[in-house]
Amino acid sequence: MKARIVDIATYLPGLTLTSSDVEERIEGFRAPRGLIERLTGIRRRHVAADGQQASDLAVEAARQLDTDVDLLIFASASQDMVEPATAHIVAAKLGLSCPVFDVKNACNSLLNGIQVAEALILSGAHRRVLVCTGETPSRAIRWQVKDREQFVDSFAGYTLSDVGAAVLLAADPRRGIFYRDFSADSTAWDIGTLPGGGSAHPRDPEYSYFRGDGRRLKEAFEKAGPDIFVTALKQTGLSWDDFAIVAVHQVALPYLRFLADTLGIPEDRLVVSLPEHGNCASATLPLQLRLGGWAPGDRVALLGLGGGISMGVMLAEM
Repeated sequence: MKARIVDIATYLPGLTLTSSDVEERIEGFRAPRGLIERLTGIRRRHVAADGQQASDLAVEAARQLDTDVDLLIFASASQDMVEPATAHIVAAKLGLSCPVFDVKNACNSLLNGIQVAEALILSGAHRRVLVCTGETPSRAIRWQVKDREQFVDSFAGYTLSDVGAAVLLAADPRRGIFYRDFSADSTAWDIGTLPGGGSAHPRDPEYSYFRGDGRRLKEAFEKAGPDIFVTALKQTGLSWDDFAIVAVHQVALPYLRFLADTLGIPEDRLVVSLPEHGNCASATLPLQLRLGGWAPGDRVALLGLGGGISMGVMLAEM
């Protein structure tokens, strides 16, 4: 028995901001015009409407699928509130009465959610699992910037996009996920943070903004190295040419090109979502599966990179 990705849906809020729009909105420090797009390759990103919560984006995606499931996992970097689990809010809005819980691991949240769903399907505990995400990082962008140092510290936030996604998994006797591996270097946890709302900074609004060091994050991933992805091919005896799509988490085009060149991923296997959709956090990989071309029986590869830091690879026959 295997766990197969049966269907995928995404929800893209209608409001978008270009990188030029973002630069116009920043007050207190005037960055050089065109800087964001020049450094990242991002032309536009999606923004949730006022009043739309992370759960709403997940629900909009999930409603496109068959929600006759026996488990719901909300797997996202974003959440509606500290308590209860956002999965409960999603389930209530969908009218579901199955068990639910949250999984959180930054931009790898949804990939880890699929990992958990697969394990529970293989164990026989569940047969149909809905894994969904609603990312609303636009709520953590710092628009009032006092100087260049604070602009640099806040820069990662200007790349982020609000997106919902849902993935339906079910038991299948023939095809499905056939390889998965995950790793972490948790000594790098402080490179990118949204510190507020937890026990460390429960109420101070100064900690409600995303902050990060893109240079240190790139160095941390380079230090971790590409072995987890190379090993996946060695263990399965496959090459990237054996996959219809190689979906890669994308934060900036220069780093995507670097990673693709390092791993030898053919250009025609990549789905480059970043320029028109921005950094969609945990919704990035399902968005690429929706945008790319694959047919039942095709193989797909999912390569995850997340703050913390963590890396993940999952190979599946659709």
